[in-house]
Amino acid sequence: MNSLLVTGGAGFIGGCFVRRAVGAGGIKVVNLDALTYAGNLDSIPQPGPRHVYVKGDIGDGPLVSQLLETHRPIAILNFAAESHVDRSIDGPSAFIETNIDGTFGLLNAALDYWRSLPDSADDSGPSRESFRFLHVSTDEVYGSLGPAGYFTETTPYSPNSPYSASKAASDHLVRAWHHTYGLPTLITNCSNNYGPYQFPEKLIPLMTLNAISGKPLPVYGDGLNVRDWLFVEDHCSALETVLERGKVGE
Repeated sequence: MNSLLVTGGAGFIGGCFVRRAVGAGGIKVVNLDALTYAGNLDSIPQPGPRHVYVKGDIGDGPLVSQLLETHRPIAILNFAAESHVDRSIDGPSAFIETNIDGTFGLLNAALDYWRSLPDSADDSGPSRESFRFLHVSTDEVYGSLGPAGYFTETTPYSPNSPYSASKAASDHLVRAWHHTYGLPTLITNCSNNYGPYQFPEKLIPLMTLNAISGKPLPVYGDGLNVRDWLFVEDHCSALETVLERGKVGE
């Protein structure tokens, strides 16, 4: 049975991907999550033959290398990130440590693992040709969109917060590990997600819970911000497509 290493798989988007992958069957998910404030074990399947949960940090090189060697995944999906703009303003160091340093460590472990793979797939796991490293990022690396238009892959990076700057840096590292070392990487940049199990400080669950409780509905800034919303299940469906058919290096 092929396996996937999913980092940040107890978070909102990662947890959705894990639930879908385990529910579909035919693959084992190794779920590495540090279980910070946004992690939720209730959002993921119970441990079993197709779901192995490991509490740990993506920056822990020996741990990541051990998981790669033991489970021989066909792909790594990196959801692990600090991801809240306001928190990044109040305490940017955690965003640097996880989003930049953590991604750097994960890439190095992935590169060593990829180099150890055989030329062709066998019973022990994937080949160098079939392996993928999928880095899940955000469209906030492109800055503010405004009332019209849309971002594309060719939109210049223009991050405006410690959060988006740290994610932009992680994107650049992933791109560099492909172009410099040949690691078969894929990068996705999604808009705001919503859906089940989202952390309650995010806009939609916050507004919903406040409304239910009769509390004030806070307005961010001057209330003129424009947001594009993506249902988390649709996002994870797209990630499955990218993992299967995405062009390496894009």
